[in-house]
Amino acid sequence: MQYVFGVDLGGTTVKLGLFTTEGELVDKWEIPTRKDFDGKYILPDIADSVLAKMDEKQITKADVAGLGIGAPGPVNEEGTIFGAANLGWGTLNINEALSSLTGLNVKAGNDANVAALGEMWKGGGQGYKNLVAVTLGTGVGGGIIVEGNLLAGATGAGGEIGHIHVEDNETEVCGCGNRGCLEQYTSATGIVRLAKRMLASTDEPSVLRSTEISAKTVFDAVKDGDVLANKIAEQFGEYLGKGLASVACVVNPEIFVIGGGVSKAGTVLFDYIEDNYKEYVFRGCREAKFALATLGNDAGIYGAAKLAL
Repeated sequence: MQYVFGVDLGGTTVKLGLFTTEGELVDKWEIPTRKDFDGKYILPDIADSVLAKMDEKQITKADVAGLGIGAPGPVNEEGTIFGAANLGWGTLNINEALSSLTGLNVKAGNDANVAALGEMWKGGGQGYKNLVAVTLGTGVGGGIIVEGNLLAGATGAGGEIGHIHVEDNETEVCGCGNRGCLEQYTSATGIVRLAKRMLASTDEPSVLRSTEISAKTVFDAVKDGDVLANKIAEQFGEYLGKGLASVACVVNPEIFVIGGGVSKAGTVLFDYIEDNYKEYVFRGCREAKFALATLGNDAGIYGAAKLAL
C-alpha cells in the first residue's frame, strides 16, 4: 500500500496526518510548534515526528508517495516561503529543507490554499474542479482552485481575498497595513467591529447590549430575531457578497466553500451573502453555489496530502 503525509504548520501546533493515496486517514496527531531561535527547530521536529510514525507503522520510504505541508505565509511553486513572521522565518525553501531531513518528496504551499485543496478533495467542495474556499476566522483567508489546480501566483500570494479593498472610508488600519480590507468586516473580529459601531450609532434595543460581543453572539441574536443583529448581518453580507463577486469575475468558480470559526453559524450566513453576491456579480458567474466546509481543522492535513500527490 502507498501512503502520503499531510502537515498543517500552525503558529501554536503542527497537525500531522498519515493517509493512503486514496485519501483514507490512517492516523493523525499533533506536536508543538517550537518558534524559539527563529523557528530553527520546526522542520527538524516535523521530520523526526514523521520518521517516528513510519517506524511505528513499519512503513518504508518506498511506501511513501510524498509529504505535503501547508505553511502560514506566501509559498511559491518551488516551495519557497517568503517570510513567516509568526514562525520567525525569513525566506526559506521548505521543499528542499524538509526533503533533506526526511528523504521524502516534499511539496509546500500556503496553508489557506492547501486547506482549499482539502475541501475539494474530501470536503465541502467534493465533485468540483473550480472552487474558492473562504476561511472566516480571526482573519479572512482564501484558496482558489482552477481546473483542479491551486492558484498560487508569482510569490504564493494568490487567494489573499481577505485583503480585497471594499471600503474607501475606513480609518482603522488592517493587519496588512492597508485600510478598508474585506477582512476588517467579515472576519470574526470584523463582525465584532461592525457590531460595536452599530451599537454606538443608535439607541435601538438589542440583546447584544447585555452580552459579550462576538461573531457567535451576533448570529445567535440573528437566529432569535434581534432586529439590530439582523442589520449587522446585512452589513456583513453586503461586504462579503460584494467581495466574492469581485473574485468570481476573475476566476469564475462553480462553488464557494465557507469555513473558519464564523462558519459555525451555519447556513444562515448564506441568507446574507448570496443575495448580495448575485446583485454585484457578472451575470456569467451568478450560478455559483455556496456550501459549508466539512473538514474543520483537518482541512489542512487533507489538503497537504493532496498537494503531495
